[in-house]
Amino acid sequence: MAENPFIGAWALVSYEFRDGQGEAIYPFGREPQGYILYTAEGLMSVAFMPQGRANFQAADLRGGTAAEKAGAYDSFFAYSGRYEIRGEVVVHHAEISLFPNWSNSGQERFYQFEGERLILSSAPVAYEGVQRTARLVWQRVRNGK
Repeated sequence: MAENPFIGAWALVSYEFRDGQGEAIYPFGREPQGYILYTAEGLMSVAFMPQGRANFQAADLRGGTAAEKAGAYDSFFAYSGRYEIRGEVVVHHAEISLFPNWSNSGQERFYQFEGERLILSSAPVAYEGVQRTARLVWQRVRNGK
């Protein structure tokens, strides 16, 4: 059996959405932070956010104003579950997700490897009322770096 090239930890390098005219937006900034993890047991987890994300005024885990909570939701994304490789697509079976609509759903991502980088892209999805294609570039993490 061939070695699974997904297995390991990957750090987010870039994340962009492009519309049908090729116009790019960067919803988590030009230098987002995040990780995607793939295990040999077939599990994956992903989380990312922009650099410099705002703190809440209060240190209470369940605290925060409505505006702070909305800002926290808008500046973070995460989901986890099983994954499977189907030809040129990796399917993330999101069992839990910050975005409730993705819980218990299959999220297909086209993938390619370029050296120590993994590039994931999506079919068009609705983002701020516009159909856009996501493209995320990940760098393999070795020795914690």
